[in-house]
Amino acid sequence: MTQTPQSQTPSSALEGPRSRPELPQQVQWLTIDADQAGQRVDNFLMARLKGVPKSKVYNILRKGEVRVNKGRVKPDYRLRAGDQVRVPPVRVAERPQPAKPSDQLTTQLERSILFENDGLLVINKPPGLAVHGGSGVSLGLIEVLRQMRPEARFLELIHRLDRDTSGCIMVAKKRSMLRHLQAALRDKSDSGVTKIYQALVLGRWSEKRRMVDAPLMRLDIKGDRIVKVHPEGKPSLTRFSVLSYFEGATLVEAHLITGRTHQIRVHAQSAGHSLVGDEKYGDDAANRRWREKGAKRLFLHAAKLGFYLPGESELTHVEAPLPPDLSEVLAQLKRL
Repeated sequence: MTQTPQSQTPSSALEGPRSRPELPQQVQWLTIDADQAGQRVDNFLMARLKGVPKSKVYNILRKGEVRVNKGRVKPDYRLRAGDQVRVPPVRVAERPQPAKPSDQLTTQLERSILFENDGLLVINKPPGLAVHGGSGVSLGLIEVLRQMRPEARFLELIHRLDRDTSGCIMVAKKRSMLRHLQAALRDKSDSGVTKIYQALVLGRWSEKRRMVDAPLMRLDIKGDRIVKVHPEGKPSLTRFSVLSYFEGATLVEAHLITGRTHQIRVHAQSAGHSLVGDEKYGDDAANRRWREKGAKRLFLHAAKLGFYLPGESELTHVEAPLPPDLSEVLAQLKRL
């Protein structure tokens, strides 16, 4: 099956944060269902005791204040369906409430749903929106979705996209779906997840160059995360095909065989064709020229996903059209 909605314009407006007082928690008796089974008990607790330091979670486990079926357990105990978990009273320290997303952003994300069933959401992520908060980002996609759907018991990212990258991203609504699709992402056979991107690269990409097979190593240099082709890096493979030629650039389709950080960007750079608008791995002078042509950001879009849902033999296809800012760049090039 294929789902293809209309593209949406990006938005990043957020309302300011508010603080709340300390809230004491009461003793809880929680019954583990089939979807929650398989988790370590420490991870289960940390997901439910938001704002409680990790050290406190391990302390109440060590002291035996957490019980499973009335007995002590170690942090690595794997929960089973039907287990009864006692969670003791824990005071949550005062902390600011997360920023509230604007009505414009929430409306945009509702309109950007490409696919949804009882276990999965696929969103056409707008550019400029991080997938999660942190590192100076007050609110990311997953936090916005959780505020939009407060009744949802479970919402977790299955994979990630860079902040400037638009397009298809999967969010699990059930832990069983998270496990299923993360296992499929690790599976490089035909039963795995197919991830295909569109990118505009500098220069004329040769149609004969169909594969880039180059190991990638991630480095932290002065707090900045950099990925480089390195013989001691992890095996990394990207399949490229040419979609269109333009003056000074080529629109390519990039099929990820492996899923390393910044893989398409670094593989394209290593082939001598950096992505248009890539401030980390690209050509600064070329980026300045392309900004004058309307390319204000990284030209990289997660265009297609293919995956098998649990128990189904038919491949599900999801497609996200290019957002207006990237479509306009191509329209400008066609007019030259």
